[in-house]
Amino acid sequence: MCTVRGMTVKLVVLYTHPEDSDAFDRHYLGTHLLLVSGLPGLQRAESGRFTAALDSGGQTYYRAAALYFADRQILMKALGSDAGKATAADYQQIAPPGSRMFIEVLDE
Repeated sequence: MCTVRGMTVKLVVLYTHPEDSDAFDRHYLGTHLLLVSGLPGLQRAESGRFTAALDSGGQTYYRAAALYFADRQILMKALGSDAGKATAADYQQIAPPGSRMFIEVLDE
């Protein structure tokens, strides 16, 4: 496993299937990711859409995002910032029911 030096914590966001995936993607890609990019201390962000479930189970999630920060303190500071509050408010508006957020500490 390879980790990028200095990136030890990430916020993982899992979005369930929206009612209107085209409208969701337009807002997510055109508005939400711009808000995310303004988070202080953000080192890297990646997002993508799931296309298949390889374990023969249902495809519960539609899209995922991973936001990388140097440590938990920087992540929490980012979430408490004005940009973090704006991003969280937008998440509350667009996230379909059942969407989840997790903090992951990367193995070294």
